[in-house]
Amino acid sequence: MDRTELVIVTALILFVAFCIGWGTCWAWHRFTRVTGADVSELDSMAAALHEAEEARDAAVAYQEQREAALTAQLNQSEAELSAAMDGLRAARTEAAELRAWIEQQNQG
Repeated sequence: MDRTELVIVTALILFVAFCIGWGTCWAWHRFTRVTGADVSELDSMAAALHEAEEARDAAVAYQEQREAALTAQLNQSEAELSAAMDGLRAARTEAAELRAWIEQQNQG
């Protein structure tokens, strides 16, 4: 085999390798390309995700608002309870003082 035949055989092998690579690349892109149905499905999934995030944000906002209202109501109830206990304590003290005064009047 002389030099010319070696160059021709090498060129032929490189051309065949190029053709196989190009064919493989074309087939790969042909089978893995994104179709319109896939894009529309991705769009609908993105819209559903967006709606779910908005619903979650609304639920969190409602929960925070409700928690603030319940906290305020609890604070008000605790203040009313404290006032009632102070009033009861004052009434018991006054009743004890009146009993002591009545007993003192009855004895004296």
